[in-house]
Amino acid sequence: MNQKRISVCAPLVLSMSVMLLSACSIVPGQRFESPPTLPETGGEYSSEPEQNVQIPITDINLKLVRSMNGQATQVDQQIASLLSPKAPTYKLGPGDVLQITVWDHPELAAALGQPSPSSSKNDPGIGFLVDADGNIQFPYAGTIHVGGKDAATVQKELYRKLSVVFQKPEVTVRVAAFRAAQVYVDGEVHAPGPAQVNDIPMSLTEAINRTGGFTPNADQSHVELVRDGKTYEINVPGLIRAGRAPTQLYLQGGDLLRVGSRDEYGIYLMGEVNKPATILPMRDGRLTLAEALSQAGSLNPNTAYAKQTFVIRNSMSDKPQIYHLDATSPTSMVLANQFNLEPKDVVYVDNNGLVKFNRVLSLLLPAINAGVTAALLAK
Repeated sequence: MNQKRISVCAPLVLSMSVMLLSACSIVPGQRFESPPTLPETGGEYSSEPEQNVQIPITDINLKLVRSMNGQATQVDQQIASLLSPKAPTYKLGPGDVLQITVWDHPELAAALGQPSPSSSKNDPGIGFLVDADGNIQFPYAGTIHVGGKDAATVQKELYRKLSVVFQKPEVTVRVAAFRAAQVYVDGEVHAPGPAQVNDIPMSLTEAINRTGGFTPNADQSHVELVRDGKTYEINVPGLIRAGRAPTQLYLQGGDLLRVGSRDEYGIYLMGEVNKPATILPMRDGRLTLAEALSQAGSLNPNTAYAKQTFVIRNSMSDKPQIYHLDATSPTSMVLANQFNLEPKDVVYVDNNGLVKFNRVLSLLLPAINAGVTAALLAK
């Protein structure tokens, strides 16, 4: 009876052993031994070499880190064109209310203007309302086009026209209510909504402050400015690091400013780390490889193959990149602390050969035991 059992079980165990050895090549978590290839015209892998292009794997070294960090401190030319050291003057527009005074002429005292229909306690709007065409009416001067002009220019024009009637009139023009232009701030600020443009220059910093400032979840490196149908990506801390003040970026009426959330720009930690997770960048948008690994509980000392640590970038684009770090090197932590990650990067730490074998074994042992038990029951 024992011989029969052995004769039945031996072929079964042998076949299971063959499966065990062959499964080592298909188990999930295998190492990146060679760069995978992608076809030039599609998203599926192909076995035809002439249609394939290799994804480059670049070693993380000091030269690479310095080159990347140098590029990060450069200000984009489009953003640089928005900066101006001189603050713009306020330009009048429809809806604004002007207060015009001609001194020593009591007959014009009644020409101080009347409250506009939209006046309120905080914005009385008593004066001369700029109509939809950008014009106002003033005694002895007639119709004056003020749209697109500043108050000083309007004052000079009024003086010239009133000089025909009065000798050297003293004219004062000021804006009693600013209503022509607004900017809109959305996203991670405490009080999102419109901000009125007035005689205080509306810089990017001023707009953020008027809407309550950044929230703790704001990613200050991802601030979008939408102007005339075009979107500009502004890295506020990056401007400061490059020696450019955000207070020199002035907004215009109709601009939309959106502050991104840190949740939108996470980095994925996978593989043999103690706590695989999605790591959020810092408030300034920066996160180094060392900081990400630290937040993931560092490498698992029992299963990680530290020599095979990878950063996968632009994985959803047609030009993905893979960076490799030998974390067993004495300089690896220095490099990891200077290597800045980007949104949606995938950090992957491979497993060692023993872990791979144990995982295959754990998958196949239930099947082997079930087969042996079934054979024994059959006999």
